[in-house]
Amino acid sequence: MNHDIIEALKQIDSDLEMNINEKMSRHTTFKTGGPASLFIRPDSLEQLKKVVALLKRAEVSYFILGNGSNLLVSDKGYDGAIISTDKFTDIRLEDEKTIYAEAGVKNSAIAAFARDNSLTGFEFAAGIPGSLGGAVIMNAGAYGGEMKLIVKEVRALSPQGEIIRLDNEALRFDYRTSALKGKDFIVISALLELEKGDKDEISAQMNELALKRKEKQPLEYPSAGSTFKRPEGYFAGKLIEDSGLRGYTVGGAMVSDKHCGFVINKGEATSKDIYTLILNVQNTVYEKFGVRLEPEVILLGKF
Repeated sequence: MNHDIIEALKQIDSDLEMNINEKMSRHTTFKTGGPASLFIRPDSLEQLKKVVALLKRAEVSYFILGNGSNLLVSDKGYDGAIISTDKFTDIRLEDEKTIYAEAGVKNSAIAAFARDNSLTGFEFAAGIPGSLGGAVIMNAGAYGGEMKLIVKEVRALSPQGEIIRLDNEALRFDYRTSALKGKDFIVISALLELEKGDKDEISAQMNELALKRKEKQPLEYPSAGSTFKRPEGYFAGKLIEDSGLRGYTVGGAMVSDKHCGFVINKGEATSKDIYTLILNVQNTVYEKFGVRLEPEVILLGKF
């Protein structure tokens, strides 16, 4: 990373946290990935705005990182800046049925907060790895619930550096996508509109879903959750299993024998192992069934 850019970033705020050549294996749930040229952790909206503006002026590529739960970073790393939102963790009640949460709050923490305030509607997301920002952008969902059912409004930083507010309709939620996906917007916070419920019933529902996940998903291994989107009319895991790929391995990467929709790091996998396995699964399923599986996982860097 250019020394002048680093010095300019230091001038933004003496407390701005940043690291050079930060290993991304420390920041992804796959536990793989080479170094990012620069890793920045703003702790305020003003810091974030100034960092983004400076990087744009300097024509430095950057990527906004939540919990790294849906991300595969190249073993070669990322020649640019990673901007982490993990210090954006404010959460509070906006009113008796609405939660205000910043982008870096983990979904599990929001679910616990909702439960503790006798609010129902977020139980489905309790076990979804990741933070709110990513969940909003990709319209995360599970067990019949999804973000589009509860997001009232999102506050975001626009490509022009302005703070804008988008209501549910403007977000244009669809299956694992939204109007924000692939765009140069940064989620700052969201309002989640829930319903009053019974705390014990909410807790029981969360426990039941946690047990289902433990029984059916390979939670004991690093992964990015469900690796592929559900093709219309099919189930990705079933297609992969019927293609004879249960337990299929490339290096340290494996199609989970517990749930074929998950690609796991069974030990010392590289990002190349995982990437190659994903490609091979796509090609095999297409050859056998004529269905092209689309990964949910975001690729970052050169593969």
